[in-house]
Amino acid sequence: MDERSRRPRAKPSGQAHILVVDDEPAARLSLAELLTLEGYDVTPAAGGEEVIALLTEERARFDLAVVDLKMPGMDGLQVVEALRQYSPDTVVIMLTAHGTLETAVQAMRQGAHDYLLKPANVNEILASVAAGLEKYRRMQRRRELLSLMERTLSALATVEQGHTLEEETALEIAAEADRFLQSRDILVDRQKHLVTRQGKPVDLTPTEFDLLVTLMSHPDQVMTPQELVQAVQGYEADVWEARSIIRVHIRRLRQKLEPDPANPSYIVTVRGAGYMFSSSP
Repeated sequence: MDERSRRPRAKPSGQAHILVVDDEPAARLSLAELLTLEGYDVTPAAGGEEVIALLTEERARFDLAVVDLKMPGMDGLQVVEALRQYSPDTVVIMLTAHGTLETAVQAMRQGAHDYLLKPANVNEILASVAAGLEKYRRMQRRRELLSLMERTLSALATVEQGHTLEEETALEIAAEADRFLQSRDILVDRQKHLVTRQGKPVDLTPTEFDLLVTLMSHPDQVMTPQELVQAVQGYEADVWEARSIIRVHIRRLRQKLEPDPANPSYIVTVRGAGYMFSSSP
């Protein structure tokens, strides 16, 4: 594909305009081709400097941008910052490797919509793009409605609708904040069921994942085996049953998570009481 032919142009009404930023030519062009075949108007860019030129010299504006996090020169975070300045409504999806996952999460906390782990599969890419564009459309509808409200003389209607929008926004922010758990060098993404330690993935079963999330959600707080069974598996067990069940899962979780499972530093046993996640070494 000739990248110069993919410069921003007047787009048909309703056609989403997507920016793809990746310094790897094969990854950039294959992603641009995939999205073009899906009917999107796609502009590929090889790096941050090219994005700046698009935004400033050509005054391009984008509905959504897929941005590689780790690039020479301007990195992905700097590209996101430029988009925030020149095209503030653009919804951003980060492309990242496991080693830069924490930085991708940082970008999400600064307003990015989602992140995809390289190499991302086609279905995951298309689902994330579709969700991002739906978010963009919601923001546009909200802006149009607010503009209409400002021109409305009915104070009561304006106030009531304004509160509804504020509550909706607050719920979205709260849901995003609740998605991630981070303590020490462990990062958990509840939505993607993803756990990393020191930037490296930790492969957990669903039960092990739920057990870790439960303990990390109550740092430095002792939880009894019965409480853990109730939280993780959803039923009440007697003391002896709960101990035998949880002991097995704790042992397996430590083998995957702890540098030295024989001397655990994350998931600590409190003799005679239960277990807790220690927020400090």
